[in-house]
Amino acid sequence: MTEAYRVGDELPPLEIPVTRTLIVAGAIASRDYQDVHHDAELAREKGSPDIFMNILTTNGLVGRYITDHFGSAAVLRKVAIRLGAPNYPGDVLRLTGRIVALEDVALRDVALGDVALEGENRSLIEVAVVGDNGIGRHVTGKVTVAITEEGGA
Repeated sequence: MTEAYRVGDELPPLEIPVTRTLIVAGAIASRDYQDVHHDAELAREKGSPDIFMNILTTNGLVGRYITDHFGSAAVLRKVAIRLGAPNYPGDVLRLTGRIVALEDVALRDVALGDVALEGENRSLIEVAVVGDNGIGRHVTGKVTVAITEEGGA
């Protein structure tokens, strides 16, 4: 099933404008009410030039990047990211990815934790993801996605 993909394949980049609305909405959606994510004056008092994106919003955007590429049959299995340079309003986050590992597995061999037909096969694909902005590297990490045999890009 992994014949459609190869280790080393590059995913097309995704550019996301970093707006105040995105930063504040992401913080609210993830119930992160820290003032540095919604109050520019308090963020400046704490040493930041402006409000900045929280890690849960970045995590969600990384997940979106992967599922947008692999389609509706894609199920995120693991997202492991690390933040670097902050995302401030007015910048652009550019996500890129590269497939670093592929594995075909039978569902009966792996406990994937979701409802599936007996004997259904899945591809497990590991993607190294990086996200840069105008300051530098905002996020690095790896995402493992499972794709059913019927799905894929």
